[in-house]
Amino acid sequence: FAIDSNLSVHTDNPDLTPCFQNTILAWIPSIYLWSALPFYLLYLKHNKRGYIVLSMLSRFKTLFGVLLWCVSWADLFYSFHELLQNRTPPPVYFVTPLIVGITVLLATLLIQYERLRGVQSSGVLIIFWFLSVLCAVGPFRSKIMTTALPEEAVKKFRFTTFYIYFALIIVELILSCFKEKPPFFSPVNTDPNPCPELTSGFLSRLTFWWFTSMAILGYKRPLEDKDLWSLNEDDTSKVIVQQLSKEWDKEKFHSSRKEDVTYMKRSNNVLNHTGDGLQEAEVLIRHKKHNRKPSFLKALLRTFGSYFLIGSFFKLIQDLLSFVNPQLLSALIGFIKNKDAPAWWGYVIAALMFICAVLQTLILHQHFQYCFVTGMRLRTGITGVIYRKSLVITNSAKRSSTVGEIVNLMSVDAQRFMDLMTFLNMLWSAPLQIFLALYFLWQTLGPSVLAGVAVMVLLIPFNSAIAMKTRAFQVEQMRYKDSRIKLMNEILGGIKVLKLYAWEPSFSEKVLEIRKNELRVLKKSAYLNSLSNFAWISAPFLVALTTFAVYVSVDEKNILDAEKAFVSLSLFNILKFPLSMLPQVISNIVQVRRTWYRSCFQQLEQTEPQMSLVSGMQRSLASTCNAISVTNASFSWGKELKPSLKDINLLVPSGALVAVVGHVGCGKSSLVSALLGEMEKLEGEVAVKGSVAYVPQQAWIQNATLKDNILFGQAPNEQKYQNVLEACALKTDLEVLPGGDQTEIGEKGINLSGGQRQRVSLARAVYSNSDIYLLDDPLSAVDSHVAKHIFDKVIGPDGVLKGKTRILVTHGISFLPQVDHIVVLGDGKISEMGSYQDLLKQNKAFAEFLRNYALDEDIEEDEPTGTELLFLTTSSLHIQRGGTSTYGCEVCVFYTVQTLDCGSCTNHLCCVILQVKLTVFWQYMKAVGPVTSLVICFLYCCQNAAAIGANVWLSDWTNEPVINETQHNTTMRIGVYAALGLLQGLIVLISSFTLAMGGISAARSLHTALLENKFHTPQSFYDTTPTGRIINRFSKDIYVIDEVIPPTIVMFFGTFFSSLSTMIVIIASTPLFAVVIVPLAILYFFVQRFYVATSRQLKRLESVSRSPIYSHFSETVSGASVIRAYGRVKSFIDISDLKVDENQKSYYPGIISNRWLGIRVEFVGNCIVLFAALFAVIGKNSLNAGLVGLSVSYALQVTLSLNWMVRMTSELETNIVAVERIKEYSETETEAPWVIEGKSPPEDWPSKGELEFVNYSVRYRKGLDLVLKGLNLQVHGGEKIGIVGRTGAGKSSMTLCLFRILEAAKGEIKIDGVKIAEIGLHDLRSRLTIIPQDPVLFSGTLRMNLDPFNKYSDEEIWKALELSHLKRFVSSQPSMLDYECSEGGENLSVGQRQLVCLARALLRKTRILILDEATAAVDLETDDLIQMTIRTQFEDCTVLTIAHRLNTIMDYTRVLVLDNGTVAEFDTPANLIASKGIFYSMAKDAGLA
Repeated sequence: FAIDSNLSVHTDNPDLTPCFQNTILAWIPSIYLWSALPFYLLYLKHNKRGYIVLSMLSRFKTLFGVLLWCVSWADLFYSFHELLQNRTPPPVYFVTPLIVGITVLLATLLIQYERLRGVQSSGVLIIFWFLSVLCAVGPFRSKIMTTALPEEAVKKFRFTTFYIYFALIIVELILSCFKEKPPFFSPVNTDPNPCPELTSGFLSRLTFWWFTSMAILGYKRPLEDKDLWSLNEDDTSKVIVQQLSKEWDKEKFHSSRKEDVTYMKRSNNVLNHTGDGLQEAEVLIRHKKHNRKPSFLKALLRTFGSYFLIGSFFKLIQDLLSFVNPQLLSALIGFIKNKDAPAWWGYVIAALMFICAVLQTLILHQHFQYCFVTGMRLRTGITGVIYRKSLVITNSAKRSSTVGEIVNLMSVDAQRFMDLMTFLNMLWSAPLQIFLALYFLWQTLGPSVLAGVAVMVLLIPFNSAIAMKTRAFQVEQMRYKDSRIKLMNEILGGIKVLKLYAWEPSFSEKVLEIRKNELRVLKKSAYLNSLSNFAWISAPFLVALTTFAVYVSVDEKNILDAEKAFVSLSLFNILKFPLSMLPQVISNIVQVRRTWYRSCFQQLEQTEPQMSLVSGMQRSLASTCNAISVTNASFSWGKELKPSLKDINLLVPSGALVAVVGHVGCGKSSLVSALLGEMEKLEGEVAVKGSVAYVPQQAWIQNATLKDNILFGQAPNEQKYQNVLEACALKTDLEVLPGGDQTEIGEKGINLSGGQRQRVSLARAVYSNSDIYLLDDPLSAVDSHVAKHIFDKVIGPDGVLKGKTRILVTHGISFLPQVDHIVVLGDGKISEMGSYQDLLKQNKAFAEFLRNYALDEDIEEDEPTGTELLFLTTSSLHIQRGGTSTYGCEVCVFYTVQTLDCGSCTNHLCCVILQVKLTVFWQYMKAVGPVTSLVICFLYCCQNAAAIGANVWLSDWTNEPVINETQHNTTMRIGVYAALGLLQGLIVLISSFTLAMGGISAARSLHTALLENKFHTPQSFYDTTPTGRIINRFSKDIYVIDEVIPPTIVMFFGTFFSSLSTMIVIIASTPLFAVVIVPLAILYFFVQRFYVATSRQLKRLESVSRSPIYSHFSETVSGASVIRAYGRVKSFIDISDLKVDENQKSYYPGIISNRWLGIRVEFVGNCIVLFAALFAVIGKNSLNAGLVGLSVSYALQVTLSLNWMVRMTSELETNIVAVERIKEYSETETEAPWVIEGKSPPEDWPSKGELEFVNYSVRYRKGLDLVLKGLNLQVHGGEKIGIVGRTGAGKSSMTLCLFRILEAAKGEIKIDGVKIAEIGLHDLRSRLTIIPQDPVLFSGTLRMNLDPFNKYSDEEIWKALELSHLKRFVSSQPSMLDYECSEGGENLSVGQRQLVCLARALLRKTRILILDEATAAVDLETDDLIQMTIRTQFEDCTVLTIAHRLNTIMDYTRVLVLDNGTVAEFDTPANLIASKGIFYSMAKDAGLA
């Protein structure tokens, strides 16, 4: 039975012994099938996808299977026939046909069973047929060879059956590669675009061939949402989150076995929704064990562990395979040395190398596929669970973590988990690889390996020290970056104010200062990076050097030959990866653990959804007539806090209107929350009967259309909807909004005024048509007359809601007489209850409350010019002219976005991108410096030359003849080798330095240009461009240029040159290789183009679809109480799942595209290995062993660099766009120069303060109508002019013209006879003073806010503060003038902010003061202060006031009435009233005439 080595190996015509052929070879496929069968059957049992109709393909497969069986058994019967004829055949002839026959029959039955289970293409069988063919090739050849010999005539029958058998298995193999039709009766697939993966064949899945259609599509045209495939069922949120929640519930259940058994039984039914007796029994037995906290990790492991382990199994096989090639390399070198070896050995070795490499590729990518899909499912699961949790989270838990933290947890940490998945296997795989590599190295070189390993181990702390330092730098740099972005955000928010005050230079300096620090840190970390690059590239070399040096020096008899040198080199290369990865993986895991502990997974592990709402709904308690009954109840915001409401007793009859009043902070809102079940009930009973609608104090508005916000998931009913709009006074607002009720409302309702938001929130409640209405002060945000309208039409006794139970928290005293009951709260207790009349008679707290508030109420009644309406109309005006107010601007943006046709836009974009590529690269090179760029390329060439030199020298050294068992001049050899290697390391260091410096100088110049341009950009640009878009340039794009592009370029150059040097080496050693390069390069190029185009668009789609998940989440968290009150939790969960699935839909093809690319590119690499080995075998006689070792060991490394080269090209192409985007924004049109040399006005200009408009017209932007039309007017020095007019008459435009924020369309303005169009902007703007409408403050000290240029002394500043009535406030602060204002001046009241603006004006004290009177913000008191100061301090100046409150300008010199952009009236107030024109009617409205 033994293999005869003379017959099989040492011959030019090898063959295997008949005995071996008939046993081992014939049995291999059978052994495989029988061992795989049980697992496969188990899998089929669990996965049924409907059966497949019997097709021609299936019939043929079965037919050939039966034929095979017949053929095998024909052999068997032939053996029996021989027995009968007394020729006893050997037992093999009975056993083998029997086994083969049964196995083939089994395979045939399996074909049918698979068809019934809906398997379209079977991997198990394909491998079986493939093995059968493989094992039959040998016997087939030997049989053909033996047929030529004459004496074998006897075996004719067996030969014939074998040939038939061979033909049939080949046919079976070919047939099994085709796939069946999709299963019948499978669950109906309504999918418009199902993922082809499910229906693709086994081979297609193995090579990811099914992805090719998308790769081609993405190459032809930009991908859109509709091109993406639907998710596989198993990857959808619905399935995953369900599984995870189930495991999590089990986990909680197992861990919460308390002592109290009966209690457990109850909650068991709640948790598992079953009353299963078994579990209860189990509880009784186990209840003595101590408690452990439920671990979310365990639930995750149970849910995703098994799937992940399949991937780990693949990884194991791949690790083992990776050590086969070095062994084959050693065999190949041995073969080259041995001049009499038969040629077929070489071919077999080459073929084996190729097969091994291909297998490795296929298996590795299967492993990655499993890992990434696990990661993706993990993110879906965690996101889903956190989302569901956030909807039921208790208030005490909510206080301990902010919305931002939870969103962060959801985005960043879930992402971290996802990234960890790919590394997790390295935990066991890296030590395994290290162990195996060391074992083989020891076999090759003996103990001297330890020297090399020592070097590697020493490099680890060096690398980790660098990594620690880099991380520290990153943190520092993040801090600078954050502060820079924050400052930019404020600057862009207040850009108009900066322009009006001419403060740009001061702020520009501040930004550049931060930027300087940021780049300083970047530079440091760049130095560190180049050090670590140096370590990374020199490591394998240093290791090899020390090992070889020690090996040669230890013993003269130690000879370094090609086999030892190159085999150990390739082993060291394998060793490099796990050694570098291990520290990374460990630090990643540590990070994830840290996030795990800080995360609200803790919360996931602690808080139970509160039950008070549910218990509150025990309807049986509520007696029929009372809608709400609360008896002896106390509530707190958290179990550990003291109760905020004590001893509440409250009965509300059905259909009553109850007002809740009390001073601020007495627990009115808490009472409403308690009724909603949002608070912890400490004692007592609460019953609420019927459905609830809730209007919170701060309106919660979704990012959806206005109509969706009101319907809030109810069925639309037009009639009802219109009535609701009418009642809530929203009709007028809809006319103002650009899209009517289809207007997209920004996040948090940004483009609605406060009053509008409140009314939408109320409309939602009214539309919901519930039984009980809890209204938490809905009337505070709206104006008094609007409030009256809403009370009459909606809430009051004759409103839409009459007959419903209403609880109204209010401050408005005027409504109290009309309500049924009044509840007065004081310090968390109900102090009195009763009707209005009763309470007045009691003359207790309530009566006093009335007296306090009545005064305020009168003041409000004084001026019925609803600020609310004004606010609305101003915002409408802004929209018409493209928005200068924050609101108008937003609306405008939404509107434009909606009208764009997205498709055309992206297509256009893509065409642009292709032409742009080279010019953009050229722009970046210019920014780096053309000379630097060339130097970098040159250095890279040198570095690779040195590397090749070192290896060529090594191969030359290994060929040195051996004399008396020793090699000569080893020291010289070692010396040169070391010199070449260290030279390479040095050049690496220098080149990474230069590149880093070049990258930083590019970053600096690009940012400076962008900033410079943005400060010089006219205001109209900011009115039409959302701030977010500009901020994005400053944050995202600058970040890409700072930190993404340089390392990508380093990687790209590295991989590019290493691939190049491989080609050079292989061609140099085997020139024949040049023939193959061209087809391989073409193949590579095609794969790369397809991949880059497709993957870039998938990335884009993925990032576009990611942000809605988080914005929807943060919206949900902030509106959780509303969502719960309306009972819409389920549908919100569905929306969230949908958003997550949408995102995964573009993420999944992104993963697959990497696998697709990897397999194709690595195949090119494997071909290179094959041809390098093959040509080495062909040219065996002219080559020496050293050269072969060199060329093949280079080829073995090339796959990795080829793969990374494509990835880096893609990265570069994706990211270089940032340069272009920044360029685009650095070249927008600019306003007039700040200072014109030689045209500066005299120092004391304007001395008189005379203004003259000459035939002056202006428009906001090109293409819009004129806002001011042919104004002619003259203002003398020192006059006080009031400017009035209806909204949209052009009042604010006049001020903007004076400052040349708007440039004249025709005509001119003269100040003291100087034409303002002819002087520099800063000369003009610094000589005028304005107190703008909305006071803008910047974060920084108070002093900086008053005097950014440090022009004034402390005394002057204190004087200004005193005059603006801020001195008391500022001097009471510990830091006085250095009092820190927070962003936007949040820590000052609005009135104080207005006074700061006044102080600015007082400091400047120019001859012309423009006062854009604040409308909504300022209380009357502040307003009077400002007016008074202006009258006294600016007595001799020209004052222009844009007035909204006419009483402020009744004593002015003259009043200018504008109407529709023209001068309607211009005279003294008295004359205007007498002439009964426009001004008169306005004064009459205001009650002044």
